[in-house]
Amino acid sequence: MAYYNLSWYYFSHIPVFLMRLKTKIPGFLFIWISFPLLLFTNCKGQESFGTRYLELQKTIALPGVKGRIDHLAINLKDQTAYIAALGNNTVEVADLKNGKDIYSIKGLHEPQGVGYIPQTQELFVANGGNGECYFYNAHTYEKTATVRLPSDADDMSYNSLAHKIYVGYGGGGIAVIDAISHEKVADYPLPAHPERFQIDAGNHRIYVNVPDADRIDVIDMGKNKIVDVWKNALLSLPKFNFPMALDTVHNRLFVGYRLPPKLIILDTRSGKKIASLNIAGNSDDIYYDYQTNRIYVSSGGGSISIFAQKDADTYRKIANILTRNGARTSLLVPEWHLYLLAERTTGNKQARLLVYKTIH
Repeated sequence: MAYYNLSWYYFSHIPVFLMRLKTKIPGFLFIWISFPLLLFTNCKGQESFGTRYLELQKTIALPGVKGRIDHLAINLKDQTAYIAALGNNTVEVADLKNGKDIYSIKGLHEPQGVGYIPQTQELFVANGGNGECYFYNAHTYEKTATVRLPSDADDMSYNSLAHKIYVGYGGGGIAVIDAISHEKVADYPLPAHPERFQIDAGNHRIYVNVPDADRIDVIDMGKNKIVDVWKNALLSLPKFNFPMALDTVHNRLFVGYRLPPKLIILDTRSGKKIASLNIAGNSDDIYYDYQTNRIYVSSGGGSISIFAQKDADTYRKIANILTRNGARTSLLVPEWHLYLLAERTTGNKQARLLVYKTIH
């Protein structure tokens, strides 16, 4: 049976509570109100089940990598994965075919967002420490360009048809960078720092988790402004919406909340809540697989949750696969039917990348 330390999770977020809520209600009052809710939350995770949906194929050691691991990316042509080792100030390059960590890009500043640009065969890295975004030659690992953002460059998304890179950053914004010219070409302002966001190119929308403002923002890319806001109520839960995935076929948005741990499913046309499902604590990545209509959620609380979508309004949990505590960073690779999970160094266990095959 999986366990996650809810009391540790709660108290680690108290400074965030105080910072975010000081202009709304006194921090001590919010803690006094919310603590009973946490006290009576069941701390025990579910037993492992549905393990047949993920088959572990190989484990790739990441020797010398310490601290927190952030986002992952894939180079399909060269069969390599990129791991943003934020706490190590490196990006690790893993050879998926041979199961080896083959290179470490050093000299970074808390790398967070990472992505591969196939048209230019370059690697893009967003640094949270100094706000700078670096381009690297994917074969020589030489730096080819730098784009400077104000601060805290974080999650990124690449639109290969438009050759545009979208990067969340700083106190509130998503920068648009031309992948060919390496220049910033646009900016979408936000009320606070964005976490995971999803681009709906067909409807010219960007859905953005803005947990410090207790809301999800909907940006119209054509009008370059926020056209809708879906707020988290001040004194109600859940809160801390970080990971996000999108299903454009059924107009559904999948949002991971950390307090309490929930997967909330919304209608993208109205913001209406469709379903609320239990997940493990400290979720950080969500993926929707269009081939199987499944949702994958990786959580630092110690498990991967898999949900089956019967139709746009009906969802069922089909798997809860136990993992190392803190292993919250993942990547779905539907082209190869693979699911990657990064495990940070814990005690005497070194960091590693787990490569699973998704079983249909």
